[in-house]
Amino acid sequence: MVGVSTVEFYVHGHIQSEQQPLEQPTTSTPPSQTSPSPAPKPSPKASTKFSDVLAFSGPAPERINGRLAMLGFVAAIAAEAASGEDLFAQLSNGGIPWFFGTAVLFSVASLVPLFKGENVQSKTTGIMNENAEMWNGRFAMLGLVALAFTEYFKGGPLV
Repeated sequence: MVGVSTVEFYVHGHIQSEQQPLEQPTTSTPPSQTSPSPAPKPSPKASTKFSDVLAFSGPAPERINGRLAMLGFVAAIAAEAASGEDLFAQLSNGGIPWFFGTAVLFSVASLVPLFKGENVQSKTTGIMNENAEMWNGRFAMLGLVALAFTEYFKGGPLV
Protein backbone atom coordinates (compact mmCIF):
# COMPACT_ATOMS: atom_id res chain seq x y z
CA MET A 1 0.00 0.00 0.00
CA VAL A 2 1.49 3.35 -1.00
CA GLY A 3 0.31 6.73 0.29
CA VAL A 4 1.23 10.29 -0.65
CA SER A 5 2.64 12.94 1.69
CA THR A 6 3.27 16.60 1.09
CA VAL A 7 6.72 17.83 2.06
CA GLU A 8 7.42 21.53 2.23
CA PHE A 9 10.87 23.02 1.63
CA TYR A 10 12.09 26.50 2.42
CA VAL A 11 14.26 27.55 -0.53
CA HIS A 12 15.59 31.10 -1.07
CA GLY A 13 12.87 32.78 0.95
CA HIS A 14 10.00 30.79 -0.66
CA ILE A 15 8.10 27.73 0.51
CA GLN A 16 7.91 25.01 -2.11
CA SER A 17 5.70 21.94 -1.80
CA GLU A 18 6.47 18.54 -3.20
CA GLN A 19 4.47 15.35 -3.01
CA GLN A 20 6.35 12.16 -2.16
CA PRO A 21 5.04 8.60 -1.98
CA LEU A 22 5.03 6.92 1.43
CA GLU A 23 5.86 3.26 1.64
CA GLN A 24 4.17 1.13 4.23
CA PRO A 25 6.09 -1.76 5.77
CA THR A 26 5.26 -5.04 4.12
CA THR A 27 5.87 -7.18 7.19
CA SER A 28 3.15 -7.99 9.66
CA THR A 29 5.40 -7.36 12.69
CA PRO A 30 3.93 -4.75 15.03
CA PRO A 31 6.13 -1.69 15.54
CA SER A 32 6.41 -2.42 19.27
CA GLN A 33 8.28 -5.64 18.54
CA THR A 34 10.74 -4.09 16.11
CA SER A 35 12.17 -1.55 18.53
CA PRO A 36 14.72 -2.91 20.99
CA SER A 37 13.58 -2.88 24.60
CA PRO A 38 15.78 -1.06 27.08
CA ALA A 39 18.04 -3.21 29.20
CA PRO A 40 16.85 -3.64 32.80
CA LYS A 41 18.60 -1.46 35.30
CA PRO A 42 21.02 -3.39 37.48
CA SER A 43 20.04 -3.35 41.12
CA PRO A 44 22.28 -1.06 43.14
CA LYS A 45 24.83 -2.74 45.35
CA ALA A 46 24.16 -2.55 49.06
CA SER A 47 26.50 -0.56 51.24
CA THR A 48 29.49 -2.52 52.52
CA LYS A 49 30.43 -0.11 55.26
CA PHE A 50 30.77 -1.84 58.63
CA SER A 51 28.57 0.77 60.31
CA ASP A 52 25.83 0.36 57.66
CA VAL A 53 25.80 -3.45 57.67
CA LEU A 54 25.69 -3.70 61.46
CA ALA A 55 23.48 -0.66 62.06
CA PHE A 56 20.38 -1.17 64.20
CA SER A 57 18.18 -1.08 61.09
CA GLY A 58 20.84 -2.67 58.85
CA PRO A 59 20.58 -6.05 57.15
CA ALA A 60 22.75 -8.03 59.58
CA PRO A 61 21.65 -7.82 63.26
CA GLU A 62 18.14 -9.24 63.17
CA ARG A 63 19.00 -11.71 60.43
CA ILE A 64 21.99 -13.12 62.38
CA ASN A 65 20.06 -13.22 65.67
CA GLY A 66 17.16 -14.97 63.93
CA ARG A 67 19.42 -17.57 62.34
CA LEU A 68 21.13 -18.25 65.66
CA ALA A 69 17.75 -18.51 67.40
CA MET A 70 16.45 -20.96 64.79
CA LEU A 71 19.55 -23.11 65.19
CA GLY A 72 19.52 -22.77 68.98
CA PHE A 73 15.86 -23.69 69.34
CA VAL A 74 16.13 -26.80 67.19
CA ALA A 75 19.42 -27.83 68.84
CA ALA A 76 18.01 -27.30 72.35
CA ILE A 77 14.89 -29.36 71.67
CA ALA A 78 16.90 -32.13 69.93
CA ALA A 79 19.51 -32.30 72.72
CA GLU A 80 16.76 -32.26 75.33
CA ALA A 81 14.98 -35.14 73.62
CA ALA A 82 18.23 -37.10 73.30
CA SER A 83 19.73 -36.49 76.76
CA GLY A 84 16.77 -35.49 78.92
CA GLU A 85 18.58 -32.34 80.15
CA ASP A 86 16.89 -28.98 80.19
CA LEU A 87 18.36 -25.89 78.47
CA PHE A 88 20.21 -24.67 81.56
CA ALA A 89 21.77 -28.09 82.21
CA GLN A 90 22.87 -28.29 78.58
CA LEU A 91 24.64 -24.93 78.87
CA SER A 92 26.29 -25.77 82.18
CA ASN A 93 27.51 -29.19 80.95
CA GLY A 94 29.80 -27.90 78.19
CA GLY A 95 27.28 -26.11 75.99
CA ILE A 96 28.79 -22.63 76.32
CA PRO A 97 31.85 -23.27 74.06
CA TRP A 98 29.52 -24.84 71.49
CA PHE A 99 27.25 -21.81 71.74
CA PHE A 100 30.08 -19.30 71.18
CA GLY A 101 31.67 -21.36 68.38
CA THR A 102 28.37 -21.69 66.54
CA ALA A 103 27.52 -18.02 67.07
CA VAL A 104 30.85 -16.90 65.58
CA LEU A 105 30.62 -19.32 62.65
CA PHE A 106 27.05 -18.35 61.71
CA SER A 107 27.74 -14.64 62.19
CA VAL A 108 30.76 -14.68 59.89
CA ALA A 109 28.91 -16.81 57.32
CA SER A 110 26.05 -14.29 57.37
CA LEU A 111 28.31 -11.23 57.16
CA VAL A 112 30.58 -12.31 54.29
CA PRO A 113 27.97 -11.87 51.51
CA LEU A 114 26.85 -8.54 53.00
CA PHE A 115 30.40 -7.19 53.03
CA LYS A 116 30.78 -8.29 49.41
CA GLY A 117 27.88 -5.99 48.54
CA GLU A 118 25.18 -8.57 47.90
CA ASN A 119 21.65 -7.43 48.47
CA VAL A 120 19.60 -9.46 50.93
CA GLN A 121 16.65 -9.66 48.52
CA SER A 122 18.74 -10.77 45.53
CA LYS A 123 18.72 -14.51 46.25
CA THR A 124 15.26 -15.04 47.65
CA THR A 125 12.30 -16.23 45.59
CA GLY A 126 9.05 -18.08 46.14
CA ILE A 127 8.27 -19.29 49.64
CA MET A 128 11.94 -19.12 50.65
CA ASN A 129 12.12 -15.34 50.76
CA GLU A 130 13.60 -12.77 53.11
CA ASN A 131 10.31 -12.08 54.89
CA ALA A 132 9.84 -15.77 55.71
CA GLU A 133 13.35 -15.95 57.15
CA MET A 134 12.76 -12.85 59.26
CA TRP A 135 9.46 -14.14 60.65
CA ASN A 136 10.87 -17.62 61.31
CA GLY A 137 13.79 -16.02 63.14
CA ARG A 138 11.46 -13.87 65.24
CA PHE A 139 9.34 -16.86 66.19
CA ALA A 140 12.48 -18.86 67.02
CA MET A 141 13.66 -16.04 69.31
CA LEU A 142 10.32 -16.07 71.09
CA GLY A 143 10.35 -19.87 71.21
CA LEU A 144 13.82 -20.00 72.75
CA VAL A 145 12.83 -17.49 75.44
CA ALA A 146 9.56 -19.34 76.07
CA LEU A 147 11.46 -22.63 76.33
CA ALA A 148 13.86 -21.16 78.90
CA PHE A 149 11.03 -19.65 81.00
CA THR A 150 8.92 -22.79 80.81
CA GLU A 151 11.79 -25.03 81.90
CA TYR A 152 12.76 -22.61 84.67
CA PHE A 153 9.25 -22.44 86.14
CA LYS A 154 8.61 -26.15 85.57
CA GLY A 155 11.93 -27.07 87.17
CA GLY A 156 12.96 -29.56 84.51
CA PRO A 157 13.04 -30.40 80.82
CA LEU A 158 10.05 -29.68 78.64
CA VAL A 159 10.22 -32.95 76.72
